[in-house]
Formats: sequence, structure tokens, C-alpha cells
Amino acid sequence: MIEFLDVVSYVVQWAYVLVFYLLLHSFLSLRKNILLRVLAFFVGAPIFVVIVYSNDLANLLAPLVGFVLYTAVFFSGDFIEKLTAVLVFYPAVIGVNYLMQDIGSRVFFGITNAPPGMDLGWTKEMLFMSSFINMVTIVGRLVFWLAAWALLRKYLKRIMENLTFRMWLIVDILLLAPITAIFIIIYFLPGEIAVVYPICIASVISSFGGIGLAAYISDSLRTEYGARELEAKLSYYKDKTKEEERVRRVYHDMKNHLLVLQAKAEDSREIGKSIESLQEEIEGYEAYCHTGNDFLDVVIRDKIRAAKSRNIDFQEMIRFGDGGFIDPLDISTIFGNALDNAIEASEKLAESMRLITVKASRIHDMLVVAVENNMQPDMAPLYGKTGKKDTLMHGFGIANIQSAAEKYGGQCTARTKDGKFVLKVIIPVP
Repeated sequence: MIEFLDVVSYVVQWAYVLVFYLLLHSFLSLRKNILLRVLAFFVGAPIFVVIVYSNDLANLLAPLVGFVLYTAVFFSGDFIEKLTAVLVFYPAVIGVNYLMQDIGSRVFFGITNAPPGMDLGWTKEMLFMSSFINMVTIVGRLVFWLAAWALLRKYLKRIMENLTFRMWLIVDILLLAPITAIFIIIYFLPGEIAVVYPICIASVISSFGGIGLAAYISDSLRTEYGARELEAKLSYYKDKTKEEERVRRVYHDMKNHLLVLQAKAEDSREIGKSIESLQEEIEGYEAYCHTGNDFLDVVIRDKIRAAKSRNIDFQEMIRFGDGGFIDPLDISTIFGNALDNAIEASEKLAESMRLITVKASRIHDMLVVAVENNMQPDMAPLYGKTGKKDTLMHGFGIANIQSAAEKYGGQCTARTKDGKFVLKVIIPVP
């Protein structure tokens, strides 16, 4: 019977490892290499099932270091996302494993009055009870992580798609509390059950609360962004309607304008002034382009206006009708950051050199976006850094573009060529 209980415990423990593995995969994306994915399952097992005892510094530190290395090797994504995974799941693993082990041990010795030590002087009944309680504690861990997976996985996938670096940073700072609390309480106050148990439970709840906080920030961001998107589209179409009406009026009167110009053929200056007046009348309509994506139309319109106001020549050749699968927030991240950087760089040049070229189209099964701008010969690109004084709020443009591209299996590259800075984003069309 003892052997049967041990086999059940072994099977349940691997089931627990599988559930935790899938839960972690809901938070971070595994690398695409099949061998690494298989290895990730087996290599993670010692970390997930670690047994923690009181004053056990080795088994408190080893899983922490192992967790950091584990996420770095087997999962893709940004460092800040992997750090968040460690801060969320490490306290929960340690807290649950410690509680199950400590409670099981206290129940066993309380029921059997067995002498301390591993199997020394134990009867068959004591060995049976030890195997039975061990199986129950492992089942308890399995049930806990099944419930956690059912509760959290829908939030985990959603928050990974929306949060920026600074938002992750805020969440991580708050998650330092549970990881610090559980480490200190188990190591320094192991005998105080009245203190240790509540703090372990509170640390687990706080860790998962961090996921709830991230989900709330994500939902709030998406709600606000959706409202801003609708407002921007409404403003865009109102302005576009006004411009179209005005240009139609100009075209309607074009014959009369041409007759006037013909009558003034002898006075070239008068003709020049009339032509300039016509150009000013239709200039505003040039800020509207049709990319094939309504939201991108809004983004490009605003960037064209920003460029024109700074005397920057803006050339666009955009066919983005196949980009409907990309979230508007990611379209804004890719095009907005790229064009903001190009406009900022162009402002530093002489007006004769200010030129931005944007090209976007589908090439076979890939969406290719290329943004080019002239740059000073002695001015190297910063690649993820910023020239602004406020380094906290700036410098994440290219990194955010890269993250948005990676979400769809794409990539972002930046390089200099013949006095130009070239940013290229390639995204596979599903």
C-alpha cells in the first residue's frame, strides 16, 4: 500500500509540474525551438517542487536564482517581463510549498507521535501515514495551481499584450514586498506559526494581486485608448469633410480662376500671387492620405501636419490594407514612435536636408514598413537611449517598436546608410 501511495504521489507531482509549466507559459512565450520546450518542462521541475524548511537558506536562494536563469534561457520576451514572472511566481511557489510541507509535518507528528528523524524507529503504520500525508500535500499543491491557472490565465495573456516598460516597472516595485516578506519570515521567524502562516498566505495573495493590478492597468489603458481612438477618428473625419468641401469649392471655381489668370498674363507677379493663393487653398487637403487602414490614416495625417509645421518634406507610399490584424495600439506604437523620432532628428538639420520617407506595403507574406530620414554625418543613432534630459520618460521608442513587432512574430531593425537613418519593421501576415 505504501508503494501504491508513493506511485500516486509521483504521478500527481508531475501533473502539478505540468500545470505550473502551462501557467507560466500563459505569462511568457516559450522559445520556438522544440528541444528547448521539452527541456523547459523537465528542467523546471526541481524549481517548481522544491521543498522549503525553516532556516533553509539554500532552498530559499536556489529556486530564486534558478527561476531567473530558467526564464532567461527558455522563454522569449523582454527582461522586465521575465523579472515580473519571477516576482509573481517565486513567492507563490515558496509560500505554497512551505505551507504544505510544514502543515503536513506538524499533522504527521501530532497524530503519530513519531520520534524526530527520517524513518528512524518508525513503525509500518507511521510509514504509511507519512506516505499518505505526503500524497495529500502534493494533491493540495496540484489543486491550488489548477485553481490559479483557471483564475489567472485569461488575465495573464491579456496584460502581456498591452503594458509598457514603465507600467511593468511600477508593478515590479510593488511585487518586491511579498518576495521580501516571505524570504525573511521563513528564514528568521520559522517557529512563530501565528506570524509565518498568515504572511505566507498574504504573500501568495499579494503576488497574484500584482497580476490583478497589471490586468486593471491594462484594461484601463485599453478603455482610455479606445476612447481616444474614437475621438481621434471623429476629429479626423470632421476635419476631412471640411477640407473636402473647401477643395470642392475651389475646383468648382477653377475655370473662373484660370480665366482670370489668362486675362492677367501680362503681369507675371499677379499670376504668381494667384497661383500661390490656389496652392494655399488646397494645401491642407494634402495632409490626408488613404493607407487602407482607417486608424493609420489618422496617425499619418497628424504626423504630416507635424512635419509640415517644421518645414520637413514628408513623402509617403503606404498600402496597409492587409494590416487589419494588427491592433490599433500597436499601429500607433510602430508608426508613431518611428515618425516622432524621424521628425525630431530632421529638426536638427538645415531645411534643405529635411526629408522623411515612409513606405509600407505587403511583399509576398510579409508586411514591410520602412521609415527613412536624413541625419547629420556625425550623429550616431542612440538605439534605445535618448538625447533628452528626462531619461525616465523617453528612450523606449525603438524598444517599444521591437516589442510590438515581436508580438506578431516580426522584427525591427535600425541602421544608417549614406547619411540616412533607416528603420525597418517586418511582420508576417497570418
